[in-house]
Amino acid sequence: MSSRAAERRAAQADAPEPEREDKPDTPAEMTGPAWKYTAVKAFREFLDDECTDLAAALTYYAVLAIFPALIAIFSLLGLVGQSQQVVSAVMPVLSSVLGESGSSTLEPVVQSLATSPGAGLALVIGLATALWSASGYVTAFSRAMNRVYEIEEGRPVWKLRPVMLLITLVMVLMVVLIALMLIVSGPVATALGEAIGLGSTVVTVWQVAKWPVVLVLVMLLVALLYYSTPNVKQPKFRWLSIGAAFAILVWVLISVAFGFYIANFSSYGATYGSFAGVIIFLLYLWITNLALLLGAEVDAELERSRQLIAGIEAEEDIQLPPRDDAKIVASEEKEQADQDKARALRRSGGDTTDPDQTR
Repeated sequence: MSSRAAERRAAQADAPEPEREDKPDTPAEMTGPAWKYTAVKAFREFLDDECTDLAAALTYYAVLAIFPALIAIFSLLGLVGQSQQVVSAVMPVLSSVLGESGSSTLEPVVQSLATSPGAGLALVIGLATALWSASGYVTAFSRAMNRVYEIEEGRPVWKLRPVMLLITLVMVLMVVLIALMLIVSGPVATALGEAIGLGSTVVTVWQVAKWPVVLVLVMLLVALLYYSTPNVKQPKFRWLSIGAAFAILVWVLISVAFGFYIANFSSYGATYGSFAGVIIFLLYLWITNLALLLGAEVDAELERSRQLIAGIEAEEDIQLPPRDDAKIVASEEKEQADQDKARALRRSGGDTTDPDQTR
């Protein structure tokens, strides 16, 4: 083991536990100056970490994952006879967010997916493809979270990839569940109500009750991303962190403002013509990822403030131990070996890279 790796392991041994009793556990225990420091620091780190570029990379991986996921969703709906109803439910949402030009561009794709035959086979292929494609997004989000927490990725590929696939599987199932709750039409709820003897009452209850459930699922989705993807041992899992709540709130507000702007003031149609829908769609995905990264920065800086209040020296780095450092140690050892070979090459005038021959 190299000296740098030994120093890293020694530092880890002295690192504070992720959860300590002397750290503030609720927002009420945070002081006013701590909240102010957190807000300013989170915004500054958002800029310093170049989160706009990270959001662009996440948008690319999101695009690769979205259409396979849509195949899976429409296939599930096709199995219960709801594939055509989903078109009527989805298109108004797309129109309100992306505008007429954006929704008109995506409508043929939605119609094609809804009317495609072989729902069973498409479901299997769609879920498998969506899982693999979406895992690229989750892995990219993991790299972004590592930058937010200022830590290197220490998990080897053979250990990291299965974890990312498992997280992706849970996320895909949650997204499918959210989509089903949003777009399954009244007749399904009516049929269920008649089956259990409640009749049309179920439809009324369903139309109201589904929104709080959807909100909880979205919160869990964001919390899962924030907690599971970075290479740091987080404090205890919170199904709704301050950062996640902030990200969702920012996303909702930006979505409303963006939809209003597209519908009333934008000139994307005149500027980009038939490509306007694609441009608007990509821009909206980018804004969504910006909100997620901003929420992650808020959570990270809240953790820093909690540690500072507890007397932990977190001025430079957030003091959370890595989940794994095997890859970091291996990389440092390889770098040390490369330096030894380079030194031997210099000392021998180019005759050898064997360090033992130049000592």
